Amino acid sequence: MSNGQVMASEMAEQPDVLARMVERAAQVRASAAEVVPDELAACVIAARGSSDHAALLGQYLLEAATGRPVALASPSLHTLYRVPVDYRGVLVVGVSQSGATSEIVEVVSALRAAGARTIAITNDPVSPLAEAAGRVIDLGAGPELAVPATKTVTATLLAFVLLAEGVAGRSLVPAADLADLPGRIADLLADEASVAQAAERLVDARQLVTVARGYLLAAARETALKLRETSGILAEGWSGADLRHGPVAAIDARVPVISLRTTGPAAADTERLEAELAARGANVLHINDQPGADLPLPPGMPEQLANIGAVVRGQHLARLVSLRRGIDPDQPLGLNKITQS
Repeated sequence: MSNGQVMASEMAEQPDVLARMVERAAQVRASAAEVVPDELAACVIAARGSSDHAALLGQYLLEAATGRPVALASPSLHTLYRVPVDYRGVLVVGVSQSGATSEIVEVVSALRAAGARTIAITNDPVSPLAEAAGRVIDLGAGPELAVPATKTVTATLLAFVLLAEGVAGRSLVPAADLADLPGRIADLLADEASVAQAAERLVDARQLVTVARGYLLAAARETALKLRETSGILAEGWSGADLRHGPVAAIDARVPVISLRTTGPAAADTERLEAELAARGANVLHINDQPGADLPLPPGMPEQLANIGAVVRGQHLARLVSLRRGIDPDQPLGLNKITQS
Protein backbone atom coordinates (compact mmCIF):
# COMPACT_ATOMS: atom_id res chain seq x y z
CA MET A 1 0.00 0.00 0.00
CA SER A 2 1.10 3.59 -0.62
CA ASN A 3 -0.22 7.13 -1.09
CA GLY A 4 -1.58 7.31 2.40
CA GLN A 5 -3.35 3.96 2.34
CA VAL A 6 -1.46 2.64 5.37
CA MET A 7 -2.32 5.73 7.38
CA ALA A 8 -5.95 5.46 6.26
CA SER A 9 -6.07 1.78 7.21
CA GLU A 10 -4.67 2.47 10.66
CA MET A 11 -7.01 5.39 11.18
CA ALA A 12 -9.92 3.08 10.33
CA GLU A 13 -8.86 0.69 13.09
CA GLN A 14 -9.39 3.32 15.80
CA PRO A 15 -12.99 2.46 16.74
CA ASP A 16 -12.00 -1.17 17.34
CA VAL A 17 -8.84 -0.21 19.25
CA LEU A 18 -10.85 2.13 21.48
CA ALA A 19 -13.59 -0.46 21.96
CA ARG A 20 -11.04 -3.00 23.19
CA MET A 21 -9.65 -0.46 25.64
CA VAL A 22 -13.13 0.38 26.90
CA GLU A 23 -13.63 -3.34 27.53
CA ARG A 24 -10.40 -3.32 29.59
CA ALA A 25 -11.26 -0.12 31.45
CA ALA A 26 -11.52 -1.76 34.87
CA GLN A 27 -8.14 -3.44 34.38
CA VAL A 28 -6.46 -0.17 33.37
CA ARG A 29 -7.94 1.68 36.33
CA ALA A 30 -6.80 -1.08 38.68
CA SER A 31 -3.22 -0.98 37.35
CA ALA A 32 -3.12 2.75 37.96
CA ALA A 33 -4.58 2.46 41.46
CA GLU A 34 -2.00 -0.17 42.44
CA VAL A 35 0.97 2.06 41.65
CA VAL A 36 -0.17 5.30 43.32
CA PRO A 37 2.07 6.30 46.28
CA ASP A 38 0.43 6.03 49.70
CA GLU A 39 0.77 9.80 50.06
CA LEU A 40 0.69 11.22 46.56
CA ALA A 41 2.64 14.48 46.37
CA ALA A 42 2.66 15.07 42.62
CA CYS A 43 2.65 13.43 39.20
CA VAL A 44 5.21 13.76 36.40
CA ILE A 45 4.73 12.60 32.81
CA ALA A 46 7.67 11.82 30.51
CA ALA A 47 6.98 11.76 26.77
CA ARG A 48 8.02 13.10 23.37
CA GLY A 49 6.21 13.91 20.11
CA SER A 50 2.59 12.78 19.82
CA SER A 51 2.90 11.10 23.21
CA ASP A 52 3.80 14.48 24.68
CA HIS A 53 0.55 15.93 23.32
CA ALA A 54 -1.40 13.09 24.90
CA ALA A 55 0.58 13.82 28.06
CA LEU A 56 -0.76 17.36 28.00
CA LEU A 57 -4.27 15.95 28.30
CA GLY A 58 -2.94 13.70 31.05
CA GLN A 59 -1.60 16.74 32.88
CA TYR A 60 -5.04 18.37 32.86
CA LEU A 61 -6.81 15.14 33.83
CA LEU A 62 -4.50 14.13 36.66
CA GLU A 63 -4.38 17.54 38.29
CA ALA A 64 -8.17 17.89 38.07
CA ALA A 65 -8.62 14.37 39.45
CA THR A 66 -6.11 14.51 42.32
CA GLY A 67 -5.78 18.17 43.24
CA ARG A 68 -2.01 17.63 43.24
CA PRO A 69 0.59 19.31 41.00
CA VAL A 70 1.26 17.60 37.68
CA ALA A 71 4.26 18.41 35.49
CA LEU A 72 5.65 17.35 32.15
CA ALA A 73 9.18 16.05 32.65
CA SER A 74 12.29 17.83 31.39
CA PRO A 75 14.17 14.73 30.15
CA SER A 76 17.47 16.52 29.56
CA LEU A 77 17.81 17.23 33.28
CA HIS A 78 18.07 13.49 33.82
CA THR A 79 19.71 12.25 30.61
CA LEU A 80 22.25 15.04 30.06
CA TYR A 81 22.69 17.03 33.27
CA ARG A 82 22.23 14.09 35.66
CA VAL A 83 20.60 16.30 38.26
CA PRO A 84 20.14 14.51 41.62
CA VAL A 85 16.44 14.42 42.55
CA ASP A 86 14.16 13.05 45.25
CA TYR A 87 10.95 11.65 43.75
CA ARG A 88 9.48 9.95 46.80
CA GLY A 89 5.70 10.36 46.80
CA VAL A 90 5.64 11.09 43.05
CA LEU A 91 3.82 9.07 40.40
CA VAL A 92 5.78 9.05 37.14
CA VAL A 93 4.03 8.11 33.90
CA GLY A 94 6.31 7.21 30.98
CA VAL A 95 4.68 7.35 27.56
CA SER A 96 6.11 5.90 24.35
CA GLN A 97 3.99 4.21 21.71
CA SER A 98 6.86 1.97 20.66
CA GLY A 99 8.28 1.68 24.17
CA ALA A 100 11.69 2.05 22.53
CA THR A 101 12.41 5.76 22.92
CA SER A 102 15.65 5.48 24.86
CA GLU A 103 15.37 8.93 26.42
CA ILE A 104 12.00 8.15 28.00
CA VAL A 105 13.23 4.75 29.18
CA GLU A 106 16.23 6.41 30.81
CA VAL A 107 14.09 9.06 32.52
CA VAL A 108 11.65 6.51 33.94
CA SER A 109 14.53 4.35 35.17
CA ALA A 110 16.28 7.30 36.81
CA LEU A 111 13.15 8.58 38.53
CA ARG A 112 12.19 5.13 39.74
CA ALA A 113 15.65 4.86 41.28
CA ALA A 114 15.01 8.28 42.88
CA GLY A 115 11.96 6.93 44.72
CA ALA A 116 9.11 7.45 42.22
CA ARG A 117 6.32 4.97 41.62
CA THR A 118 6.21 4.38 37.87
CA ILE A 119 3.78 3.25 35.19
CA ALA A 120 4.25 2.99 31.42
CA ILE A 121 1.74 3.64 28.66
CA THR A 122 2.95 1.80 25.57
CA ASN A 123 1.85 -0.29 22.61
CA ASP A 124 4.51 -2.91 23.42
CA PRO A 125 4.07 -4.52 26.84
CA VAL A 126 7.51 -6.21 26.66
CA SER A 127 9.41 -3.13 25.46
CA PRO A 128 12.32 -1.49 27.30
CA LEU A 129 9.95 1.12 28.73
CA ALA A 130 7.60 -1.57 30.02
CA GLU A 131 10.54 -3.30 31.70
CA ALA A 132 11.70 -0.04 33.27
CA ALA A 133 8.32 0.80 34.84
CA GLY A 134 6.54 -0.70 37.81
CA ARG A 135 3.25 -1.20 35.96
CA VAL A 136 2.19 -1.17 32.30
CA ILE A 137 -0.90 0.05 30.46
CA ASP A 138 -0.86 -1.83 27.15
CA LEU A 139 -2.53 0.16 24.37
CA GLY A 140 -3.27 -3.06 22.47
CA ALA A 141 -3.47 -1.19 19.18
CA GLY A 142 -1.57 -3.73 17.10
CA PRO A 143 1.35 -2.89 14.77
CA GLU A 144 1.43 0.70 13.52
CA LEU A 145 3.39 1.07 10.28
CA ALA A 146 2.62 4.56 8.94
CA VAL A 147 5.07 7.20 10.16
CA PRO A 148 2.26 9.49 11.44
CA ALA A 149 0.94 7.86 14.61
CA THR A 150 -2.86 7.63 14.63
CA LYS A 151 -4.45 4.72 16.47
CA THR A 152 -1.78 4.71 19.19
CA VAL A 153 -2.38 8.42 19.84
CA THR A 154 -6.11 8.11 20.38
CA ALA A 155 -5.56 4.96 22.46
CA THR A 156 -3.06 6.90 24.61
CA LEU A 157 -5.57 9.72 25.12
CA LEU A 158 -8.17 7.22 26.32
CA ALA A 159 -5.54 5.49 28.48
CA PHE A 160 -4.93 8.79 30.27
CA VAL A 161 -8.65 9.16 31.00
CA LEU A 162 -8.75 5.69 32.54
CA LEU A 163 -5.43 6.16 34.35
CA ALA A 164 -6.66 9.40 35.93
CA GLU A 165 -9.84 7.63 37.02
CA GLY A 166 -7.76 4.86 38.60
CA VAL A 167 -5.49 7.32 40.39
CA ALA A 168 -8.46 9.35 41.65
CA GLY A 169 -10.59 6.34 42.53
CA ARG A 170 -13.64 7.80 40.83
CA SER A 171 -15.21 8.27 37.41
CA LEU A 172 -14.34 11.34 35.37
CA VAL A 173 -16.71 10.65 32.46
CA PRO A 174 -20.15 8.99 32.41
CA ALA A 175 -20.04 5.27 31.63
CA ALA A 176 -22.52 5.74 28.80
CA ASP A 177 -20.27 8.26 27.06
CA LEU A 178 -17.32 5.92 27.40
CA ALA A 179 -19.34 3.09 25.86
CA ASP A 180 -20.50 5.34 23.00
CA LEU A 181 -16.99 6.58 22.17
CA PRO A 182 -15.99 3.95 19.56
CA GLY A 183 -19.21 4.45 17.60
CA ARG A 184 -18.84 8.21 17.64
CA ILE A 185 -15.29 7.94 16.31
CA ALA A 186 -16.51 5.61 13.56
CA ASP A 187 -19.08 8.25 12.56
CA LEU A 188 -16.37 10.91 12.33
CA LEU A 189 -14.17 8.70 10.17
CA ALA A 190 -17.09 8.13 7.80
CA ASP A 191 -17.49 11.87 7.22
CA GLU A 192 -15.27 12.32 4.16
CA ALA A 193 -17.15 15.23 2.61
CA SER A 194 -16.60 17.88 5.27
CA VAL A 195 -12.91 16.95 5.63
CA ALA A 196 -12.36 17.19 1.87
CA GLN A 197 -13.89 20.69 1.83
CA ALA A 198 -11.76 21.79 4.78
CA ALA A 199 -8.60 20.37 3.20
CA GLU A 200 -9.09 22.49 0.10
CA ARG A 201 -8.78 25.60 2.26
CA LEU A 202 -5.33 24.55 3.50
CA VAL A 203 -3.67 23.06 0.42
CA ASP A 204 -1.74 26.21 -0.51
CA ALA A 205 -0.83 27.25 3.05
CA ARG A 206 2.85 27.72 3.85
CA GLN A 207 2.11 28.02 7.55
CA LEU A 208 -0.89 27.81 9.85
CA VAL A 209 -1.90 27.95 13.48
CA THR A 210 -4.05 25.64 15.55
CA VAL A 211 -5.59 27.06 18.70
CA ALA A 212 -7.61 25.85 21.69
CA ARG A 213 -7.87 26.20 25.45
CA GLY A 214 -8.30 23.76 28.31
CA TYR A 215 -8.68 20.08 27.58
CA LEU A 216 -8.67 20.54 23.80
CA LEU A 217 -5.23 22.15 23.78
CA ALA A 218 -3.76 18.65 23.47
CA ALA A 219 -5.74 18.11 20.26
CA ALA A 220 -4.65 21.48 18.88
CA ARG A 221 -0.97 20.62 19.42
CA GLU A 222 -1.39 17.15 17.92
CA THR A 223 -3.27 18.48 14.89
CA ALA A 224 -0.47 20.95 14.23
CA LEU A 225 2.09 18.14 14.43
CA LYS A 226 0.13 15.91 12.04
CA LEU A 227 -0.15 18.69 9.47
CA ARG A 228 3.50 19.60 9.88
CA GLU A 229 4.89 16.08 9.56
CA THR A 230 2.63 14.88 6.73
CA SER A 231 2.37 17.94 4.48
CA GLY A 232 5.38 20.08 5.36
CA ILE A 233 3.22 23.06 6.37
CA LEU A 234 4.84 25.02 9.19
CA ALA A 235 1.99 24.46 11.65
CA GLU A 236 2.13 25.62 15.26
CA GLY A 237 -0.28 24.78 18.08
CA TRP A 238 -1.09 27.50 20.60
CA SER A 239 -3.17 28.08 23.67
CA GLY A 240 -5.65 30.84 22.90
CA ALA A 241 -4.37 32.74 25.93
CA ASP A 242 -0.77 32.56 24.72
CA LEU A 243 -1.68 33.43 21.14
CA ARG A 244 -3.09 36.75 22.32
CA HIS A 245 0.23 37.59 24.02
CA GLY A 246 2.22 38.48 20.94
CA PRO A 247 1.93 35.69 18.32
CA VAL A 248 -1.45 37.01 17.16
CA ALA A 249 0.48 39.83 15.45
CA ALA A 250 1.64 37.29 12.84
CA ILE A 251 -1.92 36.24 11.92
CA ASP A 252 -3.44 37.63 8.75
CA ALA A 253 -5.25 36.38 5.64
CA ARG A 254 -2.18 34.37 4.59
CA VAL A 255 -2.09 32.31 7.82
CA PRO A 256 -5.04 29.92 8.23
CA VAL A 257 -6.20 29.18 11.77
CA ILE A 258 -7.78 25.93 12.93
CA SER A 259 -9.80 26.59 16.07
CA LEU A 260 -10.87 23.70 18.30
CA ARG A 261 -13.49 23.92 21.02
CA THR A 262 -16.33 21.98 22.56
CA THR A 263 -19.04 22.81 25.07
CA GLY A 264 -17.45 23.61 28.42
CA PRO A 265 -15.76 26.39 30.41
CA ALA A 266 -13.16 27.15 27.70
CA ALA A 267 -15.60 27.46 24.81
CA ALA A 268 -16.68 31.08 25.23
CA ASP A 269 -13.15 32.46 25.32
CA THR A 270 -12.13 30.46 22.25
CA GLU A 271 -15.21 31.67 20.41
CA ARG A 272 -14.27 35.28 21.22
CA LEU A 273 -10.78 34.63 19.90
CA GLU A 274 -12.23 33.27 16.66
CA ALA A 275 -14.10 36.56 16.18
CA GLU A 276 -10.92 38.53 16.88
CA LEU A 277 -8.98 36.48 14.34
CA ALA A 278 -11.71 36.82 11.72
CA ALA A 279 -11.57 40.59 12.22
CA ARG A 280 -7.87 40.41 11.31
CA GLY A 281 -8.83 38.75 8.04
CA ALA A 282 -7.78 35.26 9.09
CA ASN A 283 -9.16 32.17 7.38
CA VAL A 284 -10.58 30.40 10.46
CA LEU A 285 -11.53 26.74 10.15
CA HIS A 286 -13.79 25.58 12.97
CA ILE A 287 -13.66 22.19 14.69
CA ASN A 288 -16.39 22.16 17.33
CA ASP A 289 -19.69 20.63 18.44
CA GLN A 290 -21.91 23.51 17.30
CA PRO A 291 -24.17 23.70 14.21
CA GLY A 292 -22.31 25.07 11.21
CA ALA A 293 -18.85 23.84 12.22
CA ASP A 294 -16.52 23.11 9.32
CA LEU A 295 -15.54 19.85 10.99
CA PRO A 296 -18.27 18.91 13.47
CA LEU A 297 -17.60 17.07 16.72
CA PRO A 298 -20.26 14.86 18.32
CA PRO A 299 -22.59 16.99 20.48
CA GLY A 300 -22.67 16.22 24.17
CA MET A 301 -19.30 14.49 24.27
CA PRO A 302 -17.49 15.27 27.57
CA GLU A 303 -14.47 17.52 27.16
CA GLN A 304 -12.19 14.77 28.45
CA LEU A 305 -13.23 12.55 25.51
CA ALA A 306 -13.74 15.29 22.93
CA ASN A 307 -9.96 15.41 22.51
CA ILE A 308 -10.13 12.00 20.84
CA GLY A 309 -12.71 13.15 18.31
CA ALA A 310 -10.80 16.35 17.62
CA VAL A 311 -7.54 14.43 17.10
CA VAL A 312 -9.27 12.13 14.61
CA ARG A 313 -10.50 15.18 12.72
CA GLY A 314 -6.93 16.48 12.65
CA GLN A 315 -5.56 13.15 11.39
CA HIS A 316 -8.12 13.02 8.59
CA LEU A 317 -7.42 16.61 7.60
CA ALA A 318 -3.63 16.11 7.62
CA ARG A 319 -3.86 13.04 5.42
CA LEU A 320 -6.01 14.73 2.77
CA VAL A 321 -3.97 17.96 2.75
CA SER A 322 -0.80 15.91 2.33
CA LEU A 323 -2.20 13.96 -0.61
CA ARG A 324 -3.47 17.15 -2.28
CA ARG A 325 0.08 18.55 -1.99
CA GLY A 326 1.52 15.45 -3.68
CA ILE A 327 3.11 13.97 -0.56
CA ASP A 328 2.69 10.39 0.65
CA PRO A 329 1.70 10.74 4.32
CA ASP A 330 2.75 7.15 5.03
CA GLN A 331 6.39 8.08 4.55
CA PRO A 332 6.94 11.84 4.99
CA LEU A 333 10.33 13.04 3.83
CA GLY A 334 13.11 12.74 6.41
CA LEU A 335 11.06 11.10 9.18
CA ASN A 336 11.38 7.72 10.91
CA LYS A 337 8.77 5.76 12.81
CA ILE A 338 10.73 5.38 16.05
CA THR A 339 12.77 8.16 17.65
CA GLN A 340 15.64 6.54 19.54
CA SER A 341 16.76 9.63 21.48
